[in-house]
Amino acid sequence: MKNELVIVLDFGGQYNQLVARRVRECNVYCEIYSYKIDIEKIKEMNPKGIVLTGGPNSCYEEDSPSYSKELFELGIPVLGLCYGAQLMMHVLGGKVEPAEVREYGKTDVLIDKTESKIFENVSTPTVCWMSHFDYISRVASGFEVTAHTADCSVAAAENEADKLYAIQFHPEVLHTVEGKTMINNFVKNVCGCAGAWKMDAFAEETIKTIREKVGGGKVLCALSGGVDSSVAAVLLSKAIGSQLTCVFVDHGLLRKNEGDEVENVFGLDG
Repeated sequence: MKNELVIVLDFGGQYNQLVARRVRECNVYCEIYSYKIDIEKIKEMNPKGIVLTGGPNSCYEEDSPSYSKELFELGIPVLGLCYGAQLMMHVLGGKVEPAEVREYGKTDVLIDKTESKIFENVSTPTVCWMSHFDYISRVASGFEVTAHTADCSVAAAENEADKLYAIQFHPEVLHTVEGKTMINNFVKNVCGCAGAWKMDAFAEETIKTIREKVGGGKVLCALSGGVDSSVAAVLLSKAIGSQLTCVFVDHGLLRKNEGDEVENVFGLDG
């Protein structure tokens, strides 16, 4: 059975991996792509939903990361977070400006539309994590403001008909007390995902794919001891066993004794 897919478009924010993790915690498969991904590739993948991450830029600057208006016309639900929310408004005709009062840290957010699908089972006020120096001064046509703070008139806005949602804060971080609920609401209530995906199933599918591709061949894996290469090595080992040879690349940046630990775990006796 094909997995339901939600994709995260990375606009340079520090929480992109965390956003994907939160989606996966809803038992929905999620992949991260650069904002430079071609629109035709997105159409081909046909995701159930799209999340736009935060980022350090101002969306109204000429050289800032952006995306075409077509993204918001695919009929696919889109959730913009922080910079992603501002970009959504900017592209669709709203207005984003430098904020007179920059918000950073835990902030009380007052929900104006408690019946919003995003804010189902979310209290008001609710504590959220803000981190922005620009703000949405005017929402795009078709949007309504759904939340605000003492210093930010648009903390959230939505176009329910087009399934477009903009959130100025970061629901993916733990400082946003009910952030997981909001992301789950987007994935389940808005995107309509069933939430049947499991990480165990992903591992099994990956192992099967590796076996099919490698066949009777051999694989050489350069192993640094980091998360990416370590996970790759474990999956390869489970898939093809003795057909795998790992080479430990000690780049000199590991902590004391970690190199020995890597060799102990992945060596012949590991």
